[in-house]
Amino acid sequence: MTGGLLWFDDNPMRKVEEKVQRAAARYQQKFGSRPNVCYVHPSLLDGNRRTLRVGEVEVRPSRTVLPYHFLVTEVRD
Repeated sequence: MTGGLLWFDDNPMRKVEEKVQRAAARYQQKFGSRPNVCYVHPSLLDGNRRTLRVGEVEVRPSRTVLPYHFLVTEVRD
């Protein structure tokens, strides 16, 4: 990861999946490419899920990301 976009969304009416979609759309608009990873605070994922996939974006928990923040980026293997 070389950089990314930090997105904030604390709207209780939106599901996590919609928030990730909105963050990914903004990333694509700003950088011209699609993100493939989104880091979120672990509290935004169900306790049973370690990861989540929203379209092409893999959502991963990270304790370094604040609640209601979404760090979208491209990770190349």
